[in-house]
Amino acid sequence: MLKIQEIRELIRLLDQSNVDELTYETDGGKVKLKKNNVYTTNQVVVPEVVQAAPRVQAATVQEVKATAPVEQKAETAKQEEKTASSNVNDANLHKIVSPMVGTFYAAPSPDEADYVKTGDKVKAASVVCIVEAMKLFNEIEAEVEGEIVEILVKNGQLVEYGQPLFLVKPE
Repeated sequence: MLKIQEIRELIRLLDQSNVDELTYETDGGKVKLKKNNVYTTNQVVVPEVVQAAPRVQAATVQEVKATAPVEQKAETAKQEEKTASSNVNDANLHKIVSPMVGTFYAAPSPDEADYVKTGDKVKAASVVCIVEAMKLFNEIEAEVEGEIVEILVKNGQLVEYGQPLFLVKPE
């Protein structure tokens, strides 16, 4: 049977290579890994056509500006503000990342409480979540002592290798 570290190494090697699919068999089992990203390159040659552009009257442009949804502008401004504030705070925060591709679980079972919530203090060896990969439930540890500032994924969400799961303010 393969150990989780061996599987992680296979995933890392596949990710760094040009190979799209890998099957590895041993006495105790078989692992089949596939990359989801298939790149195709299509070139389309479009002949350049020069036409006179229709003239737009100033009144028409003003009407479009006046009818633009105000809510959309406000939402965009909020997102930009949140992104700017996140970038400032992210510099001094530790990211707990997923060591593998799998499903994120915040609790040991559906009827139990989450391992951590925003504002909880964690130690380096504290279990913060589980990532399930190939029917194996892997406990993820904080790796740093501090306070959970933000949980970046939802319970049951698929996560990628290296994807940030939590932001921790180190102590």
